[in-house]
Amino acid sequence: MFPNFLRRTDVNRPRTPLTRVVLGLVLAGLLTPSLPASAVTAGEKQSPQARTSAIEARPGQKASVQKAPAATGYSAATSRARRAAVAKARAARLVRETSIPRFKTDANGDTVPDLHAAAAIIYNPETNQVLWESNSQSKRSIASITKVMTATVFVESDPDLSQRVTVDRSDVRNASTTYLRTNDVITTGDLLHLLLIASDNAAARVLARVSPWGSGGFIARMNEKTIELGLSNTTYTDPSGLEAQNMSSAYDMARLIAYAASDERISSVMRLPEYTVQTNRRSFTIQSTNQILRKGDIDVRGGKTGFISQAGYCLATLLQIPDVNQQVAVVVLGARSNAGRFTETRNLFQWLSTKAQALFTKKAQEPVDGSW
Repeated sequence: MFPNFLRRTDVNRPRTPLTRVVLGLVLAGLLTPSLPASAVTAGEKQSPQARTSAIEARPGQKASVQKAPAATGYSAATSRARRAAVAKARAARLVRETSIPRFKTDANGDTVPDLHAAAAIIYNPETNQVLWESNSQSKRSIASITKVMTATVFVESDPDLSQRVTVDRSDVRNASTTYLRTNDVITTGDLLHLLLIASDNAAARVLARVSPWGSGGFIARMNEKTIELGLSNTTYTDPSGLEAQNMSSAYDMARLIAYAASDERISSVMRLPEYTVQTNRRSFTIQSTNQILRKGDIDVRGGKTGFISQAGYCLATLLQIPDVNQQVAVVVLGARSNAGRFTETRNLFQWLSTKAQALFTKKAQEPVDGSW
């Protein structure tokens, strides 16, 4: 569209020399005519954020285009980053909270631990006495601490730990945490190491399947074993702990970890910070999920971690107190973070270590409660 003085309302009207010069400049792109507002089309009526402005070029130069900043709005990546930052900040706050031991005064006027976890206990397996507890009889989901009973039931048939078995597709399907693959050939001994060190769920399924009871009968045997051991708050529905219906209490798990660790075939595995597994196709090294064991400043005689969302972060462990040459089971259930279960276990152990002489002397004079 041209300015009014360039319009030809009469096609027969002759152009003046000036008109021809101006028209030539316009057609050559060396002169930009001024357009009235009414000449702007609907497609050009954009918001200031979406509009681009062209800077008029000099002869022989390209026009530079300045892009408006992109409009800010929803972004999946931004949302994920925001959620990750919030989760990281929350985890850091929980670590700070649990790293500082809390204490309270009990009914006897003694200063005792005050934990963030849902339930916990310090238990003396020699006398079957509770040295300290918080909600220790509450029945809760226990996640992969289940595998302590899986190992206990598997070894009670005195299996050949050099026996080689093949991993089925059903063993690894929806296993969540596993190093195994379909058609791996592996010894039952290496499966026991995967079970207790790396908390491998497929390993639990394979051990149950190849046991004398088979998969279904193995779970039934796990529940029979709880009756034999007097673990009245404990029930199992699968050998791995993936199912939230695997239930127990801190008291029962303290007794079970002490019982299982009395079998050297189990305790020797639970004490290893790492182990190299060999299959028919490859070898790989696994590391213990128990950070207290890996740090090495406390004598760990046995232990097992557990986590699913319904259970929270759990740890059952058997620890040696050096000053009194005494073992104690320390169980923490329902901690609010991965680091929290280890920190609170460590805090309980350190509190007990400072009071070991007085506590063991006092508790030795009290009636024994419970037996295997």
